[in-house]
Amino acid sequence: MKNIFKNTTLIAGLLFLSSSFSLTSCNRSDDEADDLPQEELSDVLLKVTDASTGTSMVYDYQVNSTTNPNVKLTNGHTYNVEVIFKNGDEDATQEIRDAKDEHFLVYNFPNSDITLTRTDDASSTRADGKHVGLKTQWVVNTAIKNTSAPAQLVLTLYHEPVTVYEASSVSGNGVVYGAHTGGETDAQANYNIIN
Repeated sequence: MKNIFKNTTLIAGLLFLSSSFSLTSCNRSDDEADDLPQEELSDVLLKVTDASTGTSMVYDYQVNSTTNPNVKLTNGHTYNVEVIFKNGDEDATQEIRDAKDEHFLVYNFPNSDITLTRTDDASSTRADGKHVGLKTQWVVNTAIKNTSAPAQLVLTLYHEPVTVYEASSVSGNGVVYGAHTGGETDAQANYNIIN
């Protein structure tokens, strides 16, 4: 009789624990629902507008593509740039705005001398006052510093970084705008810079 009671108590305890784990693992927080992993993004577009002429070009980086789009920049020009994230035909950028406190973009320009300023409005400015980087202004001092090496933009969207910094830092022959600690990569897009 004692064995049956012990077994019943053990089974009841195990059922309680397993149901607790089920409830915990199925309970997704709002933070997770806002996550945009790379697998859910098909395209990262740059809308580049020449400030002096108003002419716009859209450069489409397709996730998992073997080729990178060529972004044509002219030395001495200023450009207003907007980043647009897509999942097929659906614009996923609003999801990043809705979860702006959980996202941050880092711009890396190896082999270019470009001065970048974040120009986000309130819709993409985090509670800590840092700009996500969906809208920026680029002053192109020298699009390609060393003509014997490729110039690129490596654009990385981070999810849930612990800390973020808007400051720039010199990296090799170029400049990186933004830094972070912690978090995960939601998306990374590569563009060639041409002159």
